[in-house]
Amino acid sequence: MATLLHIDSSVFPGEASSSRSVTAAFRRTWEEQHPEGTVIYRDLAADPVPHITADAWSAGYAAPTERTPEQSTAFAARVKLIEELEQADAVLIGAPMYNFSIPSTLKAWLDSVLLLGRTAGEAPSAQGTPVVVVASRGGSYASGTPREGYEFVQNYLEAVLEGTLGLDLDFIVPELTMAPRNPAMSELVPLYEASRRRAFEDATTKAKELAQRLTA
Repeated sequence: MATLLHIDSSVFPGEASSSRSVTAAFRRTWEEQHPEGTVIYRDLAADPVPHITADAWSAGYAAPTERTPEQSTAFAARVKLIEELEQADAVLIGAPMYNFSIPSTLKAWLDSVLLLGRTAGEAPSAQGTPVVVVASRGGSYASGTPREGYEFVQNYLEAVLEGTLGLDLDFIVPELTMAPRNPAMSELVPLYEASRRRAFEDATTKAKELAQRLTA
């Protein structure tokens, strides 16, 4: 049966987080389709991956016999994360927008799994693996909106997940999530509600479609 790598990075727990709520809906549907399958779960807010260090970085370019004990320890932690990505048949990532970009904890995970000559380069080891990213945001940064130029979540993840790791990337974008809590955005509440409904529908649909694709 298929293995799903599920990563959440929101600092808010449970239903207080738009990205977590949607990834949870995706995962529930996935598990209904794969009751005997495996889910590898990483909550980067509760259990953050260490930010990349000189030892962890340089170890990737040193022969195993030439690594210092510190490099070997740091690199072993990177390899564990890389192997989780490589063994996954599909990847699900919750990536809320914080200050126009992704959470630093998610960036730390990416810095660890990006390894030239293995996950990146001419033949990325996880190439073709489908990945669904739930990219929630408090406002709207869609094409044609005033803040279109501040969208550094989807653009960045396209470059890293698709352009570098070679993954088969798809997005779900719940937007205007601050509308119910910000009086200045009250007129946007209906648009927020529509976006939220669409995000949950997309999560269910994409989980089913991906499950069928992997078992076909």
